This record gives sequence, structure tokens and C-alpha cells, in this order.
Amino acid sequence: MISFMGPHRNNIFLINDSLENKISYYHLLLFVVMLPFDRFYSQIILMSFAAHTIIHLNKRKIKSIFSLQTLILTSAFLVSLTGVAYSPYKAQAFTDLERQLAIFLFPILISASSLNLAVYRNRLLKIFGFTCSITVLYLFIHAFRVILYNHSPLSYMVSTFLTNHNFSAPIQMHATYLSMYVSLSLIIFIYFFLEEKIRINKLLYATCILILVAGLVQLASRSVFIATIFIIALYPVFIQQRAIRMKFLMLALPIMLAALISIYNIDALKRRYTVELRNDLTQASINNEIIEPRMARWQIAWQLFRHSPLIGYGSGTEKRILMENYFDKRFYNSYLHKLNAHNQYLSIMLKTGIWGLLIFLFVLTYGYLLAWQNRDVLFAAFITLIAFVSFSENILDVNKTIFFYSFFFSLFIYSSRYTPSVAAIFKVKKNRSLE
Repeated sequence: MISFMGPHRNNIFLINDSLENKISYYHLLLFVVMLPFDRFYSQIILMSFAAHTIIHLNKRKIKSIFSLQTLILTSAFLVSLTGVAYSPYKAQAFTDLERQLAIFLFPILISASSLNLAVYRNRLLKIFGFTCSITVLYLFIHAFRVILYNHSPLSYMVSTFLTNHNFSAPIQMHATYLSMYVSLSLIIFIYFFLEEKIRINKLLYATCILILVAGLVQLASRSVFIATIFIIALYPVFIQQRAIRMKFLMLALPIMLAALISIYNIDALKRRYTVELRNDLTQASINNEIIEPRMARWQIAWQLFRHSPLIGYGSGTEKRILMENYFDKRFYNSYLHKLNAHNQYLSIMLKTGIWGLLIFLFVLTYGYLLAWQNRDVLFAAFITLIAFVSFSENILDVNKTIFFYSFFFSLFIYSSRYTPSVAAIFKVKKNRSLE
């Protein structure tokens, strides 16, 4: 339930806890509020949270850091750190490592904190969802102001000038990364809408759901939209009660059907979701607009990986070796814009080879199986977003998605009701597959 001024147990801002835990909670609260905005604020809050946690360290908290969960959560950073050892471009490798530091810090800081995340998880998720809803609403208001200022028709709202990156430009955030935030927020509010009993709260969640769906369509991120469709298709599997499952289908299916109809009937969106997707996955150029399709760049990265499949080329090498090959193959647009692989799996393969990729896949698999053990649909939605968007973006090379990955992965794992060992999780999966 939501209450801004009511009792502590119903209030997402005021909590009844020790002073140390209150300060930790407000650090995390401010962090999720600032996620959609300039990375400077997120970095300052993370440093402040680190200082606060260090001040309150003791032997028990230090001991809690050394756990299997912490090792798994920090493994992406540790893989990059290992790749520095054999990198020919160590300066760039350390720059990339500094950017990924949040992947190392968040699991350690949260495991060393005495804050009970299981108690406060839902509050933090709601605050994140409300932040994203308000952000999307602001972007729509800004877009309407642009239309009014230019005396343009209302249909201008769904033109290429106000969709995708042009829609998210006022907050200077990549449309795909903001779409990831919006998609997770959408699933969060669907979850709380189904659980909520108070009518006014259900109305608030429903309003946020409509805003977020509109924002998801307007941002026009193909990978996130496909991931969201997959999550919605997967959602009923995690619901054990038939009544709630039916409520979900009655809520989600009409909304997503309306979104799909809108995409099909609006030329700019239809082009973005169908024509451009097909062109981007074409190996060779098929017109003058698509000079260097993404598939062709993936093919270059794949060929480079084949020359060093076991250990890759080392951390910090991806752009350097790609630039050389872009130039040789006359991919001048990719060369001038210094484009990376735009695929997290290929990126890891180039830097640290097959062993780095296997560790990353293991981390995602562990997270998904843990979500299944806990029937945690929100955790599963987060893992799905990471897995899908990793096909089209280097999510561990950009601050906004690094923060998103490190914070929410830590939040979901350390707030899980049941955190079995790796062997136990895979044993359960094996046993169920034999039934």
C-alpha cells in the first residue's frame, strides 16, 4: 500500500528502523530516484553510500561480504580485471574497469549493510517505478510543448522527430537504456496492481501502467519491446493462483494488443519496429540509408573472436581492434563514430574469450533459476531484460546500464527469501527435468 504521510508500515518514504539503516535506505532511495538523470548524481550517491557503509563496518559485516552471492554478483567485474593482465591497451582497460566499478561495489556494500532489503525491496521498487512514470510524463509534456511552439499538428507526436532518441533527448539519455527502466517499472506496477486491495492505489498503479506503456511505444526500442512481450508471455508461469493469473491476462493482453495495433497503424513506429529491424539484421547493405547494418558489424566481431577464441584480446581492446577492421572493410561510418560491437555477448568474447562469456551466461542463468525458486517474477523480468538487450547493446560499458545491472541484481538477490547454493539450484532443475 502507498502512503506518503501515514504510518511507517505503509509509508514508502518514512521507515521505522535504526539511524544507520535509515541513512542506508535513503541512500538507496535517492539512487533509484536519480537513475534516469545525469550519472553525476548516481556517482555521488554511490560514493556517499560507500563512505557510510565503511564507517559502520565491523567484523561481522566484513565476514558477510565473503559469500557465494557476492562472488557471483562481482564476477563480471572480476572477469574484466583478469582481462587487464594480458591487454595490450592497459590505459583503456583501466578506464573501462573504473566505469564498471559499481558492479564490484554494490554487492559488497549491500552485503556489508545491516539494512534488511527483504523488508524494503517493494518500497524501493515502487519509488523507482514512480520516478520512471514521472520522467516519461515529463517527456510527453515536453514533446507537447514542442508541438505547440512549432504550431505542428498533434500527429507530429508520433513522427520520427519525437520518437526514440528524440523523445528521450531532454534528459540526455539513450532511448534503449531508458526503455529498460520503463519496462521494469511497467512490470513492477502490473505486479502491485494485481496484489493491491485498496481501490485508490489500484487506480494510481493503473495510471502509471498506461503512462509507461505509452512511453515504451514512444521510445521505440525494439530489443526492449520484444523483451517486454516475452516477459508478459512468461509472467503467468510464475503465478500459482489461477484467479490472479486470469486478472493478469485481462489486464496485460488488452494493453499490449493496443500497443501492437498502434505500432502497426502509425507509419513512423511501423517503420522503426519492422522495416528498420529487418534492415539492421541484414548482412549486406540493401539501400543507401542502411550503409552498415548491425549484422555486418557483428560478423566482423565474430571473425575477430575466431582468431582468439579462448582468452580474447584482453580488456580495453574491443574498440581498437574493431576500428582497424572497420577501416579495412570501409565501414567508415562505424569507424568515425568509434562504434563498439553493440552486442554484450560478442563484446565479452572479444575481450576475454569463451571463458568470460561462460561466466556471464552462468551469472544470468543463476539469477533466473533463483528467481524461479522464489517465484519472483520481477527478478525474472530484470534478468530477461538484461539477456535480451545484451544482444543489441554493450550494457556493461555504459554507466546507466552498469548502475541498472549492479543495483537491481544486488537488490533482487540479497532480498530473496531463499538463496540456495549453486549446486542446490542446478540439482533442483535437474530433478524437475526428470519428473
